[in-house]
Amino acid sequence: MSQYLFFTLSILTIVSALYVVFSRNPMHSVLSLIFCFFTIAGHYVLLNAQFLAIVHIIVYAGAIMVLFLFTVMLLNLNKETEPHKTNWIKIAAVIAAGMLFLVLIASLKSTELGPFHLPYRSTIGFVQNIGIKLFTDYLLPFEVSSILFMSAMIGAVMLAKKEK
Repeated sequence: MSQYLFFTLSILTIVSALYVVFSRNPMHSVLSLIFCFFTIAGHYVLLNAQFLAIVHIIVYAGAIMVLFLFTVMLLNLNKETEPHKTNWIKIAAVIAAGMLFLVLIASLKSTELGPFHLPYRSTIGFVQNIGIKLFTDYLLPFEVSSILFMSAMIGAVMLAKKEK
C-alpha cells in the first residue's frame, strides 16, 4: 500500500514540477510549485518524519510561496511588456540543457537499481519525541537561541525606528 502511495506522490511531484517549468502563466507556475511542495511533504510523512513535513509546509508552502505570489502580482507580468529572447539565447539554453541532460545520464549510468524498500517504521520523526528531546537534553541551547532571537528582533525594531 505504501509503495503505491509513494509512486503516486512521486508522479504528482514530477508532473507538478514540470508544469512549473513549462507553464507560460506565472500564477499557474507558483500554484503548481505550492502543490509540488505539498507532495514533497507527503514523501516526508511516508518516511515517518512528520515534524519535517510540517516544517516544510509552514516554511515553504506558507512563507516563501506567499512571497513569490506577492512578487508575481506586484510585477504584473504581461506578455506585451516581457522582452523577447533572441534566437542565440534560445540556442544557448538548449545546448546548456542538453549538456546537463548528458551529465545526468552519465551519472545515473553506473547506478544499480535494487528492490524498493521503505525504511522501517521508527519513532524518530514524531513531533512528541522531538519535543521531549528538545526540552530535556537541549533545554539550555534552546533557551539561549530564544534569547538570541529576541535580541535580534529588538535590534531590528531599534534600527527601523525613525528618529524624531
